[in-house]
Amino acid sequence: MEPLANKIRPQNLNEFVGQEHLVGKGKPIRIAIEQKHLFSFIFWGPPGCGKTTLARIYAKAVNAEYHELSAVNAGKDDIRKIVTRSESTNASESADGYESPLPYPPHPPRLAIGETGQGEGKKEGQPKILFLDEIHRFNKAQQDYLLPFVETGKLTLIGATTENPSFEIIPPLLSRCRVFVMDELKDKEIEKIIAHTKIKMDKKASQWLVSMSNGDARQAITMIENTLKLYDKITVETLKETLQSKFLRYDKKGEEHYNTISAFIKSMRASQVDAALYYLARMAEAGEDPKFIARRMVIFASEDIGLAQPTALVVANAVFRACETIGYPECAINLAHGVAYLCQCKKDRSAYNALRAAQADVKEYGNLPVPLKIRNPETKLMEELGYGKGYEKYPSLSPSPLLAHRSLGVVGTGEGKGEGENRDNDYLPDKLKGKKYLK
Repeated sequence: MEPLANKIRPQNLNEFVGQEHLVGKGKPIRIAIEQKHLFSFIFWGPPGCGKTTLARIYAKAVNAEYHELSAVNAGKDDIRKIVTRSESTNASESADGYESPLPYPPHPPRLAIGETGQGEGKKEGQPKILFLDEIHRFNKAQQDYLLPFVETGKLTLIGATTENPSFEIIPPLLSRCRVFVMDELKDKEIEKIIAHTKIKMDKKASQWLVSMSNGDARQAITMIENTLKLYDKITVETLKETLQSKFLRYDKKGEEHYNTISAFIKSMRASQVDAALYYLARMAEAGEDPKFIARRMVIFASEDIGLAQPTALVVANAVFRACETIGYPECAINLAHGVAYLCQCKKDRSAYNALRAAQADVKEYGNLPVPLKIRNPETKLMEELGYGKGYEKYPSLSPSPLLAHRSLGVVGTGEGKGEGENRDNDYLPDKLKGKKYLK
């Protein structure tokens, strides 16, 4: 029995769903396909957004010899075999047939070294396209090895990654590739893909699938296929029975999502480390995007900890970076490390409150005139008008007592300011003279 995924994989751009900014009329990938323009590029986007499918459509359209590798288990030898393989080894194959392997399977099949897709033939001088999935898994030496083949045109590289290429791809290789950002599929696009399966289901089941797929077409189709193998029909109940996961109660757009993240933040705010770790575990087990959790921790480090422990922002950013580079399941350890640290930090919302107070004044008063004293006298006329008059070029370099004592819970009194430091806060506009935001 032909797998469901194989039945619905798009064979051309007219069947492809999503990524209109790349494949719509007048957009770069469509133009490249229409003009049969051959060049190396990298697709950067979340799982199940169509990276592999679009790469295969492109390779077919430009009539290239197509190879797929996964950077998880491939190496230099695999690339060498593709580059050096004789053009005559596949002479008996059809010159123009092309059948794509399965679309959106749980684990996309990888073609054997030297294979070009089922039934795809080769022609003398036919360009070679290497689709390298999870290219960010290649280390620097492996990426270096790719470089001369890409530069000389022996290989046209199409990379696919869920990670930021700026951090994961070496600059020389990145400079020879265009980077195309692919978006998470929208709800309407997932609905269209589900409808294309022609599997009967009621509207509630379809909506549930859309919600649970979180923009991942592969996940939606896999869920349909697995449910069909166990039950005679697709309903919300049969889908839930098939999935058998606590993830069901964590719809990213539902109440449980907001309840959990709220409980997580409030637990850290109250320094309740055990509660915060529990809610972190719930989100991690439910498959919440680790970068979403880490982003909230970065915000928390400045909003709730602030000046009491400035290094909290450093730690939170390090956790975010770890989530970007490592991913699940291991990055849950980094998240736990960061949560435990942030929970135990002293809390100080003064910088956050100061910002909000200043923003309130900006909204109320608009753009108040900047005092002449701190305006730059760019011209002779501006100098004559008093721009910069009375400005002391190097005010006191001594640290503010307010900052020096805040970590000890002591707020500076303003006494003991360095020589030359302005005591009347006269850098503020006239209407706000004497205003104190940071308290």
